[in-house]
Amino acid sequence: MNQDLFTTEPAAVSEPNGTTSSVTGNQPLAERMRPHTLDDVIGQRNLLSEGKPLRSAFEQKRPHSMILWGPPGVGKTTLARLMADAFELPYISISAVLAGVKEIRDAVERAQAHWNATGKPTMVFVDEVHRFNKSQQDAFLPHVESGLFIFVGATTENPSFEVNSALLSRSAVYVLESLNAEELIALTRRALERELTWLSVTPEAQTILVELADGDARRLLNALEVAASMAKDRAMNELTAEFMRKAMPATLRRFDKGGENFYDLISALHKSVRGSDPDAALYWMCRMLDGGCDPRYIARRVVRMAIEDISLADPRATQLALEAADIYERLGSPEGELALAQAVVYLAVAPKSNAVYTAYNAVRDFVRKDGTRPVPMYLRNAPTKLMKELGYKKGYRYAHDEPEAFAAGEVYLPEGLEGKRWYHPTDRGLEIKIGEKLARLQELNRRAAER
Repeated sequence: MNQDLFTTEPAAVSEPNGTTSSVTGNQPLAERMRPHTLDDVIGQRNLLSEGKPLRSAFEQKRPHSMILWGPPGVGKTTLARLMADAFELPYISISAVLAGVKEIRDAVERAQAHWNATGKPTMVFVDEVHRFNKSQQDAFLPHVESGLFIFVGATTENPSFEVNSALLSRSAVYVLESLNAEELIALTRRALERELTWLSVTPEAQTILVELADGDARRLLNALEVAASMAKDRAMNELTAEFMRKAMPATLRRFDKGGENFYDLISALHKSVRGSDPDAALYWMCRMLDGGCDPRYIARRVVRMAIEDISLADPRATQLALEAADIYERLGSPEGELALAQAVVYLAVAPKSNAVYTAYNAVRDFVRKDGTRPVPMYLRNAPTKLMKELGYKKGYRYAHDEPEAFAAGEVYLPEGLEGKRWYHPTDRGLEIKIGEKLARLQELNRRAAER
């Protein structure tokens, strides 16, 4: 059995008293700073404050299966380890990035041996559980149901989409949050007091560290460790803003192109445009670009926004969005990004209408549920003599030959759907005139029906 697949640290199994075997020296600062008690944890007050559900589970020693969902570096692994100690359970850690069904079977054997000896379950922590496919996740189910496993999964992805519903239904979901600036400053202070006692950090340098961390405790400690090592080599005992700017490489903000944060930023951009806030729309667009998003992807989203949220209230919006996408292809970055910014601002301030979007979805849903209605004979094509003899196209009125180029009273929907309406123009932008035009045509239809 490959023991390394079971753990992110040298010791794979924690004993009930919290000790581990095979502890190596020279560990990274982030590992040395890992909390050993619940009160040592910085952040996650939403879960660990007095009376909160996870805190109560710790205090009452009520182990239960759970999913810990949150961005990187917020304490998912730490909480799992602390729970194993608090509940006095053996701890098996599996990395879904490296492991497979074989490793799950090995964990079952070890847990079964412990059960046979003590009658107690084993806590099985699965890091990046969303990386396991359906069959791999299913392998845990019988052992969670039997009580052999206390299952703890950690994921940066939305478990609603990435964790099997059967496994999800047997687990409590706890949402962990990024650390705020105050918490990151407290973490820095603790690291200086416990591990880097020879070093001090100016307030300006601390601000840079917080910005680099972007809510990620591990990232903060790694950056602090790198800066401290470089300072020590230069016989410096203080980190200044000037030193930090020179010493630390440019770091992008968190933007996982395949993850939850990716879709959150897209959602924020789209909702800002829909909400007619050009400043917020530009902010979210720049956040996406700053995080490494392909501008072509933003261009595609801008075209969709124009169609979905502006539509016929201002048809120019779709044209402008397409032009922005074309300009970006011609100019590339960074010049082409200005065209995307122009389109985003235009869409944000343009009159809004989702009338076509709503009508399209309604008609599509109706057609999917409705039967196959025949096309009325007078609307059918009649390219042959036989079809004409059968009555195809007979009675059709050519609109251009009618007053106002409108065949008043003509019905273009199948039998039984006469008068059915799905498209309702808004009272914004060009749709005001469209609404007036449709109202006029409906009046002509009404008069024709009365004759």
